[in-house]
Amino acid sequence: MQPYELSLTAAADAIRARRLSPVELVDSVLARIEEVEPHLGAYVTVTAERARRAAAEAAHEAARGRYRGPLHGIPMGLKDLIDVGGLATTASSRVRADHRATADSTVAARLTAAGAVLVGKTHTHEFAFGLTTPQTRNAWDRGRVAGGSSGGSAVAVAAGAATFALGTDTGGSIRVPAALNGAVGLKPTYGLVPRHGVTSLSWSLDHVGPITRTVEDAALVLTALAGHDPRDPASLSVPAADYRPGADPDLTGLRVGLPRNYYFDHVDPQVADAVRAAVGQLEALGARVVEVDIPMTRYIKAVQWGLMVPEAAAYHERSLRTVPELYQEDVRILLEAGELMSAGDHLRAQRARTLMRAEWERLLEQVDVIAAPSVPMTAVGADETTVDWPDGTVEGVSDAYVRLSAPANITGVPALTVPVGHDRAGLPIGLQLLGRPLGEPTLLRVGHAYERTRPAPELAAVA
Repeated sequence: MQPYELSLTAAADAIRARRLSPVELVDSVLARIEEVEPHLGAYVTVTAERARRAAAEAAHEAARGRYRGPLHGIPMGLKDLIDVGGLATTASSRVRADHRATADSTVAARLTAAGAVLVGKTHTHEFAFGLTTPQTRNAWDRGRVAGGSSGGSAVAVAAGAATFALGTDTGGSIRVPAALNGAVGLKPTYGLVPRHGVTSLSWSLDHVGPITRTVEDAALVLTALAGHDPRDPASLSVPAADYRPGADPDLTGLRVGLPRNYYFDHVDPQVADAVRAAVGQLEALGARVVEVDIPMTRYIKAVQWGLMVPEAAAYHERSLRTVPELYQEDVRILLEAGELMSAGDHLRAQRARTLMRAEWERLLEQVDVIAAPSVPMTAVGADETTVDWPDGTVEGVSDAYVRLSAPANITGVPALTVPVGHDRAGLPIGLQLLGRPLGEPTLLRVGHAYERTRPAPELAAVA
Protein backbone atom coordinates (compact mmCIF):
# COMPACT_ATOMS: atom_id res chain seq x y z
CA MET A 1 0.00 0.00 0.00
CA GLN A 2 1.25 3.46 -0.95
CA PRO A 3 1.06 6.24 1.65
CA TYR A 4 -1.52 8.18 -0.40
CA GLU A 5 -3.89 5.21 -0.01
CA LEU A 6 -4.01 5.57 3.79
CA SER A 7 -7.00 7.05 5.54
CA LEU A 8 -6.33 10.06 7.75
CA THR A 9 -6.65 7.91 10.87
CA ALA A 10 -4.23 5.27 9.58
CA ALA A 11 -1.73 7.89 8.40
CA ALA A 12 -1.90 9.71 11.74
CA ASP A 13 -1.24 6.46 13.62
CA ALA A 14 1.74 5.70 11.36
CA ILE A 15 3.21 9.19 11.78
CA ARG A 16 2.85 9.11 15.54
CA ALA A 17 4.47 5.67 15.70
CA ARG A 18 7.34 6.90 13.46
CA ARG A 19 6.50 4.28 10.82
CA LEU A 20 5.78 7.06 8.32
CA SER A 21 7.26 10.49 7.84
CA PRO A 22 5.12 13.50 6.89
CA VAL A 23 7.58 14.01 4.04
CA GLU A 24 6.91 10.50 2.69
CA LEU A 25 3.17 11.01 2.96
CA VAL A 26 3.12 14.43 1.31
CA ASP A 27 5.47 13.30 -1.47
CA SER A 28 3.21 10.30 -2.12
CA VAL A 29 0.08 12.48 -2.33
CA LEU A 30 1.83 15.00 -4.60
CA ALA A 31 2.91 12.17 -6.89
CA ARG A 32 -0.66 10.91 -6.94
CA ILE A 33 -1.90 14.39 -7.86
CA GLU A 34 0.56 14.49 -10.74
CA GLU A 35 -0.70 11.10 -11.91
CA VAL A 36 -4.47 11.68 -11.76
CA GLU A 37 -4.95 15.44 -12.05
CA PRO A 38 -4.74 15.49 -15.89
CA HIS A 39 -7.69 13.07 -15.93
CA LEU A 40 -9.82 14.58 -13.15
CA GLY A 41 -9.26 18.34 -12.85
CA ALA A 42 -9.81 18.45 -9.10
CA TYR A 43 -7.41 21.32 -8.34
CA VAL A 44 -7.36 24.99 -9.22
CA THR A 45 -3.77 25.13 -8.04
CA VAL A 46 -1.32 22.70 -6.47
CA THR A 47 0.96 24.16 -3.80
CA ALA A 48 3.69 21.54 -4.10
CA GLU A 49 6.71 23.50 -2.88
CA ARG A 50 4.78 25.03 0.01
CA ALA A 51 3.58 21.53 0.95
CA ARG A 52 7.09 20.07 0.86
CA ARG A 53 8.38 22.83 3.14
CA ALA A 54 5.52 22.31 5.58
CA ALA A 55 6.04 18.52 5.53
CA ALA A 56 9.74 18.93 6.27
CA GLU A 57 8.88 21.20 9.20
CA ALA A 58 6.29 18.69 10.45
CA ALA A 59 8.89 15.92 10.25
CA HIS A 60 11.40 18.07 12.11
CA GLU A 61 8.86 18.81 14.85
CA ALA A 62 8.01 15.11 15.17
CA ALA A 63 11.67 14.22 15.48
CA ARG A 64 11.93 16.71 18.37
CA GLY A 65 8.91 15.17 20.07
CA ARG A 66 6.52 17.97 19.21
CA TYR A 67 3.37 16.30 17.93
CA ARG A 68 0.45 18.61 17.23
CA GLY A 69 -2.19 15.88 17.14
CA PRO A 70 -3.77 13.57 14.58
CA LEU A 71 -3.59 16.10 11.73
CA HIS A 72 0.18 16.51 12.12
CA GLY A 73 1.73 16.22 8.66
CA ILE A 74 -1.55 15.21 6.96
CA PRO A 75 -2.07 16.49 3.37
CA MET A 76 -5.27 18.45 2.78
CA GLY A 77 -7.07 20.20 -0.04
CA LEU A 78 -9.15 23.31 0.57
CA LYS A 79 -12.08 24.31 -1.59
CA ASP A 80 -11.16 27.49 -3.40
CA LEU A 81 -13.68 29.58 -1.50
CA ILE A 82 -11.50 29.29 1.61
CA ASP A 83 -8.87 31.99 2.12
CA VAL A 84 -5.24 31.07 2.64
CA GLY A 85 -3.00 34.08 3.15
CA GLY A 86 -0.87 34.85 0.10
CA LEU A 87 -2.80 32.55 -2.23
CA ALA A 88 -5.58 33.34 -4.68
CA THR A 89 -9.16 32.52 -3.76
CA THR A 90 -10.61 32.19 -7.24
CA ALA A 91 -14.01 30.63 -6.46
CA SER A 92 -13.34 28.97 -9.86
CA SER A 93 -14.41 32.22 -11.51
CA ARG A 94 -12.89 34.77 -13.88
CA VAL A 95 -14.40 37.43 -11.62
CA ARG A 96 -11.69 36.57 -9.06
CA ALA A 97 -8.78 36.43 -11.52
CA ASP A 98 -6.78 39.09 -9.64
CA HIS A 99 -7.79 38.18 -6.10
CA ARG A 100 -5.23 37.38 -3.41
CA ALA A 101 -6.12 36.53 0.18
CA THR A 102 -4.38 38.75 2.73
CA ALA A 103 -4.90 36.39 5.68
CA ASP A 104 -5.97 32.86 6.54
CA SER A 105 -9.62 32.02 7.05
CA THR A 106 -10.45 30.70 10.51
CA VAL A 107 -10.66 27.11 9.29
CA ALA A 108 -7.37 27.29 7.37
CA ALA A 109 -5.63 28.78 10.41
CA ARG A 110 -7.03 26.10 12.72
CA LEU A 111 -6.00 23.26 10.43
CA THR A 112 -2.53 24.70 9.97
CA ALA A 113 -2.18 25.07 13.73
CA ALA A 114 -3.20 21.40 14.05
CA GLY A 115 -0.33 20.46 11.71
CA ALA A 116 -2.20 19.79 8.46
CA VAL A 117 -0.31 20.43 5.21
CA LEU A 118 -1.98 22.23 2.30
CA VAL A 119 -1.34 20.52 -1.04
CA GLY A 120 -3.71 22.67 -3.10
CA LYS A 121 -6.95 24.59 -3.63
CA THR A 122 -9.76 22.54 -5.13
CA HIS A 123 -12.33 23.44 -7.78
CA THR A 124 -15.86 24.53 -7.02
CA HIS A 125 -18.84 25.16 -9.23
CA GLU A 126 -18.40 28.89 -9.87
CA PHE A 127 -18.96 30.73 -6.56
CA ALA A 128 -20.50 27.46 -5.25
CA PHE A 129 -23.69 28.22 -7.20
CA GLY A 130 -24.31 24.81 -8.74
CA LEU A 131 -24.41 21.08 -8.08
CA THR A 132 -22.14 19.65 -10.80
CA THR A 133 -18.68 21.37 -10.82
CA PRO A 134 -18.40 20.95 -14.62
CA GLN A 135 -14.62 21.49 -14.81
CA THR A 136 -14.01 18.44 -12.58
CA ARG A 137 -14.72 14.82 -13.51
CA ASN A 138 -16.11 12.05 -11.34
CA ALA A 139 -13.38 9.93 -9.76
CA TRP A 140 -15.16 6.67 -10.65
CA ASP A 141 -16.19 7.55 -14.20
CA ARG A 142 -14.71 10.51 -16.02
CA GLY A 143 -17.76 10.73 -18.27
CA ARG A 144 -19.98 11.62 -15.31
CA VAL A 145 -20.46 14.66 -13.09
CA ALA A 146 -18.34 15.12 -9.98
CA GLY A 147 -21.22 16.66 -8.06
CA GLY A 148 -20.96 20.08 -6.56
CA SER A 149 -20.23 22.53 -5.55
CA SER A 150 -17.35 20.94 -3.60
CA GLY A 151 -16.64 18.62 -6.50
CA GLY A 152 -12.88 19.17 -6.53
CA SER A 153 -12.56 18.37 -2.83
CA ALA A 154 -14.59 15.16 -3.09
CA VAL A 155 -12.78 13.94 -6.19
CA ALA A 156 -9.37 14.67 -4.68
CA VAL A 157 -10.20 12.61 -1.58
CA ALA A 158 -11.80 9.78 -3.56
CA ALA A 159 -8.78 9.52 -5.86
CA GLY A 160 -6.07 9.71 -3.17
CA ALA A 161 -5.02 13.20 -4.28
CA ALA A 162 -5.69 14.53 -0.74
CA THR A 163 -5.93 12.67 2.54
CA PHE A 164 -8.82 14.95 3.48
CA ALA A 165 -10.38 18.14 2.17
CA LEU A 166 -12.78 20.87 3.17
CA GLY A 167 -15.90 21.81 1.31
CA THR A 168 -18.80 24.18 1.84
CA ASP A 169 -22.48 23.24 1.90
CA THR A 170 -25.34 25.64 1.18
CA GLY A 171 -27.81 23.19 -0.32
CA GLY A 172 -25.88 19.94 -0.25
CA SER A 173 -22.51 20.94 -1.67
CA ILE A 174 -20.48 18.74 0.69
CA ARG A 175 -22.82 15.76 0.76
CA VAL A 176 -23.71 15.58 -2.94
CA PRO A 177 -20.15 15.28 -4.34
CA ALA A 178 -19.06 13.10 -1.41
CA ALA A 179 -21.92 10.69 -2.13
CA LEU A 180 -21.31 10.68 -5.89
CA ASN A 181 -17.61 9.90 -5.39
CA GLY A 182 -17.84 7.36 -2.57
CA ALA A 183 -16.48 9.61 0.19
CA VAL A 184 -17.71 10.64 3.63
CA GLY A 185 -19.06 14.18 3.86
CA LEU A 186 -20.18 16.05 6.97
CA LYS A 187 -22.29 19.21 7.03
CA PRO A 188 -22.08 20.32 10.67
CA THR A 189 -24.73 22.11 12.67
CA TYR A 190 -25.18 25.67 11.40
CA GLY A 191 -22.70 27.88 13.26
CA LEU A 192 -20.53 25.09 14.70
CA VAL A 193 -17.67 25.71 12.26
CA PRO A 194 -16.81 29.40 11.67
CA ARG A 195 -17.00 30.82 8.15
CA HIS A 196 -14.78 33.89 8.58
CA GLY A 197 -12.58 34.17 5.47
CA VAL A 198 -14.81 31.89 3.37
CA THR A 199 -16.51 33.32 0.27
CA SER A 200 -20.25 33.27 0.85
CA LEU A 201 -23.01 31.97 -1.35
CA SER A 202 -25.89 32.47 1.09
CA TRP A 203 -25.14 33.76 4.60
CA SER A 204 -28.05 32.05 6.30
CA LEU A 205 -27.45 28.64 4.69
CA ASP A 206 -23.64 28.34 4.33
CA HIS A 207 -21.67 25.70 6.25
CA VAL A 208 -18.03 24.51 6.14
CA GLY A 209 -17.15 20.88 6.77
CA PRO A 210 -14.86 17.95 5.98
CA ILE A 211 -14.79 15.41 3.16
CA THR A 212 -12.82 12.31 4.13
CA ARG A 213 -12.34 8.59 3.48
CA THR A 214 -13.92 7.43 6.75
CA VAL A 215 -16.30 8.65 9.43
CA GLU A 216 -13.51 8.55 12.02
CA ASP A 217 -11.44 10.79 9.74
CA ALA A 218 -14.31 13.29 9.58
CA ALA A 219 -14.49 13.33 13.37
CA LEU A 220 -10.78 14.13 13.64
CA VAL A 221 -11.12 17.08 11.25
CA LEU A 222 -14.27 18.39 12.94
CA THR A 223 -12.48 18.36 16.29
CA ALA A 224 -9.89 20.76 14.85
CA LEU A 225 -12.47 22.98 13.12
CA ALA A 226 -15.27 23.47 15.63
CA GLY A 227 -15.37 26.33 18.08
CA HIS A 228 -16.56 29.90 18.44
CA ASP A 229 -15.18 32.76 16.36
CA PRO A 230 -16.69 36.22 17.02
CA ARG A 231 -15.85 37.29 13.46
CA ASP A 232 -18.65 35.03 12.20
CA PRO A 233 -21.96 36.45 13.47
CA ALA A 234 -23.58 32.99 13.26
CA SER A 235 -20.80 31.23 15.19
CA LEU A 236 -22.05 29.25 18.17
CA SER A 237 -20.49 29.54 21.61
CA VAL A 238 -19.97 25.86 22.38
CA PRO A 239 -17.18 24.26 24.40
CA ALA A 240 -14.36 22.45 22.62
CA ALA A 241 -15.10 18.78 22.11
CA ASP A 242 -13.43 15.60 20.92
CA TYR A 243 -15.77 14.21 18.26
CA ARG A 244 -14.00 10.89 17.76
CA PRO A 245 -16.56 8.05 17.95
CA GLY A 246 -15.96 5.14 20.29
CA ALA A 247 -15.03 1.69 19.08
CA ASP A 248 -18.20 0.02 20.36
CA PRO A 249 -20.57 -0.66 17.41
CA ASP A 250 -23.52 -1.51 19.67
CA LEU A 251 -26.48 0.73 18.82
CA THR A 252 -28.95 -0.80 21.26
CA GLY A 253 -31.64 1.69 22.19
CA LEU A 254 -30.89 4.10 19.35
CA ARG A 255 -33.96 5.17 17.37
CA VAL A 256 -33.46 5.51 13.61
CA GLY A 257 -36.17 7.42 11.77
CA LEU A 258 -37.04 6.01 8.35
CA PRO A 259 -39.07 8.54 6.32
CA ARG A 260 -42.42 7.45 4.93
CA ASN A 261 -42.52 10.46 2.61
CA TYR A 262 -40.27 12.77 0.62
CA TYR A 263 -36.84 11.12 0.97
CA PHE A 264 -37.78 8.02 -1.01
CA ASP A 265 -39.96 9.82 -3.59
CA HIS A 266 -38.41 9.95 -7.06
CA VAL A 267 -35.36 7.94 -6.00
CA ASP A 268 -33.58 5.37 -8.17
CA PRO A 269 -34.54 1.86 -6.97
CA GLN A 270 -30.88 0.83 -6.67
CA VAL A 271 -30.23 3.80 -4.39
CA ALA A 272 -33.33 3.13 -2.30
CA ASP A 273 -32.47 -0.57 -1.95
CA ALA A 274 -28.90 0.16 -0.86
CA VAL A 275 -30.04 2.71 1.73
CA ARG A 276 -32.73 0.39 3.13
CA ALA A 277 -30.14 -2.40 3.35
CA ALA A 278 -27.85 -0.05 5.31
CA VAL A 279 -30.71 0.79 7.68
CA GLY A 280 -31.20 -2.94 8.12
CA GLN A 281 -27.56 -3.20 9.12
CA LEU A 282 -28.09 -0.48 11.75
CA GLU A 283 -31.03 -2.51 13.01
CA ALA A 284 -28.78 -5.58 13.23
CA LEU A 285 -26.43 -3.52 15.41
CA GLY A 286 -29.25 -2.93 17.89
CA ALA A 287 -30.98 0.20 16.60
CA ARG A 288 -34.77 0.41 16.50
CA VAL A 289 -36.28 1.64 13.22
CA VAL A 290 -39.19 4.06 13.57
CA GLU A 291 -41.17 5.25 10.56
CA VAL A 292 -41.56 9.04 10.50
CA ASP A 293 -43.27 11.70 8.42
CA ILE A 294 -41.17 14.60 7.16
CA PRO A 295 -42.99 17.90 7.80
CA MET A 296 -43.71 20.79 5.42
CA THR A 297 -42.19 19.06 2.40
CA ARG A 298 -44.19 21.11 -0.11
CA TYR A 299 -42.31 24.24 1.02
CA ILE A 300 -38.75 22.92 0.92
CA LYS A 301 -37.82 23.96 -2.62
CA ALA A 302 -39.46 27.39 -2.34
CA VAL A 303 -37.78 28.12 0.99
CA GLN A 304 -34.35 26.96 -0.20
CA TRP A 305 -34.46 29.13 -3.30
CA GLY A 306 -36.24 31.99 -1.52
CA LEU A 307 -33.33 32.25 0.90
CA MET A 308 -30.35 31.35 -1.27
CA VAL A 309 -30.99 33.21 -4.51
CA PRO A 310 -31.57 36.75 -3.17
CA GLU A 311 -28.76 36.40 -0.62
CA ALA A 312 -26.36 35.35 -3.39
CA ALA A 313 -27.55 38.23 -5.58
CA ALA A 314 -26.93 40.70 -2.74
CA TYR A 315 -23.38 39.38 -2.25
CA HIS A 316 -22.60 39.73 -5.97
CA GLU A 317 -24.51 42.96 -6.57
CA ARG A 318 -21.52 45.16 -7.42
CA SER A 319 -19.60 42.77 -9.68
CA LEU A 320 -22.78 41.58 -11.39
CA ARG A 321 -23.36 45.18 -12.49
CA THR A 322 -19.77 45.98 -13.45
CA VAL A 323 -18.43 42.73 -14.98
CA PRO A 324 -21.44 40.47 -15.74
CA GLU A 325 -19.64 39.02 -18.76
CA LEU A 326 -17.06 37.36 -16.49
CA TYR A 327 -19.62 35.02 -14.92
CA GLN A 328 -20.52 31.68 -16.45
CA GLU A 329 -23.96 31.88 -18.02
CA ASP A 330 -25.73 29.51 -15.61
CA VAL A 331 -24.49 31.42 -12.56
CA ARG A 332 -25.13 34.86 -14.07
CA ILE A 333 -28.76 33.94 -14.86
CA LEU A 334 -29.36 32.76 -11.29
CA LEU A 335 -27.84 35.92 -9.85
CA GLU A 336 -29.91 38.13 -12.15
CA ALA A 337 -33.03 36.19 -11.12
CA GLY A 338 -32.15 36.92 -7.50
CA GLU A 339 -32.25 40.64 -8.18
CA LEU A 340 -35.86 40.26 -9.33
CA MET A 341 -37.03 38.66 -6.08
CA SER A 342 -38.77 40.99 -3.67
CA ALA A 343 -37.99 41.61 -0.01
CA GLY A 344 -41.38 40.08 0.70
CA ASP A 345 -40.34 36.81 -0.98
CA HIS A 346 -37.24 36.65 1.16
CA LEU A 347 -39.13 37.45 4.36
CA ARG A 348 -41.75 34.79 3.61
CA ALA A 349 -38.96 32.26 3.10
CA GLN A 350 -37.47 33.24 6.46
CA ARG A 351 -40.83 32.85 8.20
CA ALA A 352 -41.35 29.44 6.61
CA ARG A 353 -37.86 28.39 7.73
CA THR A 354 -38.72 29.31 11.32
CA LEU A 355 -41.82 27.11 11.16
CA MET A 356 -39.90 24.31 9.50
CA ARG A 357 -37.19 24.35 12.17
CA ALA A 358 -39.83 24.06 14.87
CA GLU A 359 -41.46 21.11 13.10
CA TRP A 360 -38.10 19.36 12.68
CA GLU A 361 -37.34 19.91 16.35
CA ARG A 362 -40.55 18.05 17.20
CA LEU A 363 -39.70 15.34 14.67
CA LEU A 364 -36.26 14.80 16.20
CA GLU A 365 -37.80 14.32 19.63
CA GLN A 366 -39.21 11.04 18.28
CA VAL A 367 -35.90 9.64 16.96
CA ASP A 368 -32.16 10.06 17.47
CA VAL A 369 -31.24 10.16 13.78
CA ILE A 370 -33.03 10.08 10.45
CA ALA A 371 -31.69 7.78 7.73
CA ALA A 372 -32.32 8.56 4.06
CA PRO A 373 -30.63 8.62 0.66
CA SER A 374 -27.99 11.33 0.24
CA VAL A 375 -28.91 11.85 -3.41
CA PRO A 376 -31.77 10.40 -5.46
CA MET A 377 -29.53 8.88 -8.14
CA THR A 378 -25.86 8.19 -8.71
CA ALA A 379 -23.66 10.41 -10.90
CA VAL A 380 -25.30 11.27 -14.23
CA GLY A 381 -23.48 11.80 -17.48
CA ALA A 382 -21.64 15.08 -17.82
CA ASP A 383 -23.90 16.21 -20.68
CA GLU A 384 -27.19 15.30 -18.98
CA THR A 385 -29.29 18.21 -17.77
CA THR A 386 -32.49 16.41 -16.75
CA VAL A 387 -33.58 13.11 -15.24
CA ASP A 388 -36.77 11.30 -16.31
CA TRP A 389 -38.66 9.48 -13.55
CA PRO A 390 -40.91 6.47 -14.29
CA ASP A 391 -44.10 8.43 -13.54
CA GLY A 392 -43.27 10.86 -16.35
CA THR A 393 -41.83 13.60 -14.13
CA VAL A 394 -38.87 15.41 -15.67
CA GLU A 395 -36.51 17.03 -13.15
CA GLY A 396 -33.41 19.16 -13.61
CA VAL A 397 -30.23 17.42 -12.49
CA SER A 398 -29.33 20.18 -10.03
CA ASP A 399 -32.87 20.23 -8.64
CA ALA A 400 -32.70 16.48 -8.12
CA TYR A 401 -29.36 16.57 -6.34
CA VAL A 402 -30.32 19.43 -4.01
CA ARG A 403 -33.75 18.01 -3.19
CA LEU A 404 -32.71 15.54 -0.47
CA SER A 405 -29.98 17.70 1.04
CA ALA A 406 -31.74 21.09 1.28
CA PRO A 407 -33.79 20.31 4.42
CA ALA A 408 -30.64 20.10 6.57
CA ASN A 409 -29.47 23.50 5.32
CA ILE A 410 -32.84 25.14 5.91
CA THR A 411 -33.16 23.75 9.43
CA GLY A 412 -29.43 23.90 10.27
CA VAL A 413 -29.34 20.31 11.56
CA PRO A 414 -26.14 18.28 11.04
CA ALA A 415 -26.04 15.74 8.22
CA LEU A 416 -23.53 13.05 7.31
CA THR A 417 -23.21 11.02 4.10
CA VAL A 418 -21.59 7.59 4.27
CA PRO A 419 -20.87 5.24 1.33
CA VAL A 420 -23.16 2.19 1.26
CA GLY A 421 -22.12 0.41 -1.90
CA HIS A 422 -22.37 0.86 -5.66
CA ASP A 423 -25.00 0.56 -8.35
CA ARG A 424 -24.76 -1.89 -11.26
CA ALA A 425 -22.59 0.59 -13.17
CA GLY A 426 -20.10 0.66 -10.28
CA LEU A 427 -21.03 4.16 -9.15
CA PRO A 428 -21.11 5.01 -5.41
CA ILE A 429 -24.31 5.31 -3.37
CA GLY A 430 -24.56 7.35 -0.16
CA LEU A 431 -26.61 7.00 3.03
CA GLN A 432 -27.54 10.33 4.65
CA LEU A 433 -27.87 10.54 8.42
CA LEU A 434 -29.50 13.64 9.92
CA GLY A 435 -29.49 14.50 13.62
CA ARG A 436 -30.45 17.07 16.20
CA PRO A 437 -28.64 20.42 16.37
CA LEU A 438 -25.18 19.79 17.87
CA GLY A 439 -25.90 16.08 17.51
CA GLU A 440 -22.65 15.38 15.65
CA PRO A 441 -21.43 12.86 18.27
CA THR A 442 -24.48 10.69 17.64
CA LEU A 443 -24.27 10.99 13.85
CA LEU A 444 -20.59 10.08 13.90
CA ARG A 445 -21.19 7.19 16.28
CA VAL A 446 -23.90 5.74 14.01
CA GLY A 447 -21.91 6.28 10.82
CA HIS A 448 -18.81 4.75 12.34
CA ALA A 449 -20.73 1.74 13.65
CA TYR A 450 -22.13 1.10 10.17
CA GLU A 451 -18.74 1.63 8.56
CA ARG A 452 -17.16 -1.02 10.79
CA THR A 453 -19.48 -3.65 9.31
CA ARG A 454 -18.05 -3.10 5.82
CA PRO A 455 -14.68 -3.67 4.16
CA ALA A 456 -12.16 -0.84 4.31
CA PRO A 457 -13.00 1.90 1.78
CA GLU A 458 -11.27 1.72 -1.57
CA LEU A 459 -9.96 4.60 -3.60
CA ALA A 460 -11.50 5.19 -7.00
CA ALA A 461 -9.73 3.34 -9.77
CA VAL A 462 -8.96 6.38 -11.90
CA ALA A 463 -8.47 5.28 -15.51
